[in-house]
Amino acid sequence: MSLKEWEKKVLNTPNAENRVQEIEDEFHLATSLTALREKAGISQRELAGLIGISQPRVAAIERSRNVTIDVLEQYVSALGAQLEIAVIQGQDRTCILHTRDVRNERSDLPASRQ
Repeated sequence: MSLKEWEKKVLNTPNAENRVQEIEDEFHLATSLTALREKAGISQRELAGLIGISQPRVAAIERSRNVTIDVLEQYVSALGAQLEIAVIQGQDRTCILHTRDVRNERSDLPASRQ
């Protein structure tokens, strides 16, 4: 079976569109978290130390879509950022979670990373 034939078969299976969307969502979360960490100039090992977890756990967080809000909050807070979760209904946007501003509270980061 050629790659094109296999792709056609897979995409014609029930719920294939939903699974493709799930994979895209996982990829978007992973790339976004990684980009935030890299923009802050922090390695996975450094971030792990700030959060109090292992480096492999940071790697798992960056790969997984199944991450709790608490873990996301710890991750972004360690980067000196805020987590916001909003619900979008048509043109309406309702923020349902907004963490406090921790950028000026991070005394363990060099000034260039705050």
